[in-house]
Amino acid sequence: MRGSRPKKRVAALGSAGALVTATLIAGAVAAPTANASAGSGYGQDREARGAAIAAARAAKAGIDWQDCPADWNLAKPIQCGYVTVPLDYAKPYGKQIKLAVDRIGNTGTKAERQGALLYNPGGPGGSGLRFPTRVTSKNAVWANAAKAYDFVGFDPRGVGKSAPISCVDPQEFVKAPKADPVPDSEADKLAQRKLAREYAEGCQERSGAMLPHMTTPNTARDLDVIRAALGEKKLNFLGVSYGTYLGAVYGTLFPGHVRRMVVDSVVNPSRDKIWYQANLDQDVAFEGRWKDWQDWVAKNDATYHLGTTRAAVQAKWLELRATAKKNPIGGVVGPAELISFFQSAPYYDSAWASTASVFSKYVAGDTQALVDAAAPDLSDTAGNASSENGNAVYTAVECADAKWPTSWRKWDRDNTRLHQDHPFMTWANAWMNLPCATWPAKQQTPVNVKTGKGLPGVLIVQSERDAATPYEGAVELHKRFKGSRLITEKDAGSHGVTSLVNPCINPRVDSYLLTGKLDGADVTCAPHATPKP
Repeated sequence: MRGSRPKKRVAALGSAGALVTATLIAGAVAAPTANASAGSGYGQDREARGAAIAAARAAKAGIDWQDCPADWNLAKPIQCGYVTVPLDYAKPYGKQIKLAVDRIGNTGTKAERQGALLYNPGGPGGSGLRFPTRVTSKNAVWANAAKAYDFVGFDPRGVGKSAPISCVDPQEFVKAPKADPVPDSEADKLAQRKLAREYAEGCQERSGAMLPHMTTPNTARDLDVIRAALGEKKLNFLGVSYGTYLGAVYGTLFPGHVRRMVVDSVVNPSRDKIWYQANLDQDVAFEGRWKDWQDWVAKNDATYHLGTTRAAVQAKWLELRATAKKNPIGGVVGPAELISFFQSAPYYDSAWASTASVFSKYVAGDTQALVDAAAPDLSDTAGNASSENGNAVYTAVECADAKWPTSWRKWDRDNTRLHQDHPFMTWANAWMNLPCATWPAKQQTPVNVKTGKGLPGVLIVQSERDAATPYEGAVELHKRFKGSRLITEKDAGSHGVTSLVNPCINPRVDSYLLTGKLDGADVTCAPHATPKP
């Protein structure tokens, strides 16, 4: 499942294609650039050299900043441009691709400026191009950082405006209703396996030349080339969700190139977790956060009338699910579409009230609100293309970053067992990732994330009950990056902590970005305000 930005983003759930939202975590493959011992030894020296050649070239070329194209929906004073990178870093003079970047200058004085802050929102498959709008929209949480830094966003390779990949026709991708992700029979499983295999084949047909190169280490190398093109000696980086894994791999490959790094809602960087096990761990965490939401709904029964206990709210959910399975609501919303819509609540606290409100209206007899919220909009061709592209990149990166189990018996056994106590997300997530079992392109060995020479202290921020990137991931990265500090938001579980208002966290992020100083020890913060009904 995908780990994305602290904002609802729905992407169709892969293969079998239960339409499911995007929070994900995503993958790493192989090889270091400045630090050849970090990878798995498959020619990382060539790639390290290739990255250095590409960075030197980009430093010379710079970026030709212009007003952004009208259809990018990024108004002045945001500027846009492109950075050229090799498709394959082992062949730096071979085929090149262009990566879309944008920026807004720092809001403070020349003396206050500390360079560029680059951002990745997650995915894999998320676009960072909206990042500069945090300045134009006068986002108060980021106002202090904006005084010191140009805010720079980019579309990673394969995403959006950066040599986008595709695996299936976008209108087909979003069509509903899709099959219930929870199988009733062996025949149901066979049908989902066929869809997953066809999805992998579609990726090869439509985007085959890109697939072997859609890896986290390559995106980390791209990040270093963008740094050079910006004229920055060192990188300042903010990564959320999958962006934390990108940061972890960058810090391993280019430890001496990091100036400041904030990672928020952390993918577990252990090689044992990338990516198969990480997705199973997600299913457990999602069940826990789903229950947190149900407790909140029950507490606010005076508003939602969905029951005064978690069990009562769950019973209403199961009833809704069964109804939609028998007769899709409005002809289009079945169980797959329901999961896609409802999963935003365990992702983000900001979706708690809106999700509960739609549910409440349905139970009171208004089915249209649910159809409007959960059904695809076939007239939104641009949005559908974006969803399909996001899912294609998610799949391509996770499948290429690591070797996945090819035995269906293993997938079946693991997910059947997990589903018993964690039914909310398990099978939907399994089908989303199953194309990796028959992936047509080379699969790498994940980078061994660790501290290298010159890596400064990294700031790690994590909520304790995060569903998309469970807390253990932050603990693991903290162990691997010596001198890092971990801020834990206790009794909270929203995905993407740094953009929420929390007086214990926001000033610490500012202080680190502005001065480089970290607390003398790890910090535990009280939770941000609970959503109001």
